[in-house]
Amino acid sequence: MTEPFASSSPAWIQGMRDAMPLLGGYIPVAISFGLIATQANFSVWEATAISALIYAGASQFLMVAMLASGASLWLVVVMTLLINARHVVYAPNLTPLLPPGRSWIALMHGLTDQVFALAHHRLPAIPLVQRRGWYTGAAILAWSSWVLGTMLGAVAGAGLTQQWPLLGEVMPFALPALFLVLIAPRFTSALWIIVLMITITLALVLALLQFTNAAIPVAAASGALAYYALNALSTKRGNSHGS
Repeated sequence: MTEPFASSSPAWIQGMRDAMPLLGGYIPVAISFGLIATQANFSVWEATAISALIYAGASQFLMVAMLASGASLWLVVVMTLLINARHVVYAPNLTPLLPPGRSWIALMHGLTDQVFALAHHRLPAIPLVQRRGWYTGAAILAWSSWVLGTMLGAVAGAGLTQQWPLLGEVMPFALPALFLVLIAPRFTSALWIIVLMITITLALVLALLQFTNAAIPVAAASGALAYYALNALSTKRGNSHGS
């Protein structure tokens, strides 16, 4: 249920307030990325620039890993685009909630999985004239925390892992943990359980077969196809029983 929007603060301030819980996931993952990037021989400024300009979460980890392993640039670009293809689904879902205007082209740089989920939940309760301000505040806070977290990880990461070696083992799990938090609430119906199990199993099998670069995009695409196929089948059966 969407909570009504009632605030005396400017819309962008309320957007930042609503986005505050995201920092608990963004900052640890960003620190982890900064640490991993510097371990892969990227400079502090290169790691920070990647987060500021690409700002793509899982794609950044994959990009750094592939470049560090000597993968060709075209393959890195293709794989990054494949992982980010989910944004093609996000845009049509958000468009009906957004007021018209070309400024959204720039603001979409701030669209992430978490910002999309938050915006999709909160925007319907926000007056139309305040939605751009709300989204701007939420997106800027999330983006800033990601960039600053990356810089912190790149600058202090090596010293932290030398002092606490276990931290170096734990931090790389921050990104999978963030996505686990996102998908866990979906285990609420037979349809979603089947789709998620297909996706997870296929990703693990491909990873075990050493197709690590293809595991994420292939599993994600297969999961999406499974969802639409099973959902269509369920709808067809419901219509046949109702007729």
